[in-house]
Amino acid sequence: MKIYKRKIDIESKAQVEFIDITDKVQEVVDNSGIREGQVTIYAPHTTMGIVVNHNESMLTQDFMRVLYKLVPIDDQYSHDLFELRRSKMADGRSNGHSHCKSMLVGISETIPVEKGKPMMTERQSIFAVEFDGARTRDITVQVIGL
Repeated sequence: MKIYKRKIDIESKAQVEFIDITDKVQEVVDNSGIREGQVTIYAPHTTMGIVVNHNESMLTQDFMRVLYKLVPIDDQYSHDLFELRRSKMADGRSNGHSHCKSMLVGISETIPVEKGKPMMTERQSIFAVEFDGARTRDITVQVIGL
């Protein structure tokens, strides 16, 4: 059993953004030399998510609309009451909504690897989903197998 891990860097340009990282993940799998196993894509951030879905622009707009409906930006989030938080210094962002969206989406995906390729259909893509952009982020990709 072999374990290979790399970080990939991404830069978001909008507050909420679906960033297709499929090619970057495939590059990590290629470099791992692992032909059979699994790949885990993990966002070590509390205001970001990882999802697998169809990369079609109108559909990603639908995803964003649903997320905004479920977790509206203009709602009141206790996390945003910086003056009441005395245990930590705030970074100046009112981002309670971003944390809640991340909780709904999840921060990782694990995909089987077969013949050196993640087992995904041609319509599936791997997205890093930014909920608190624009920022520079890193994503951990770990490949385990033979």
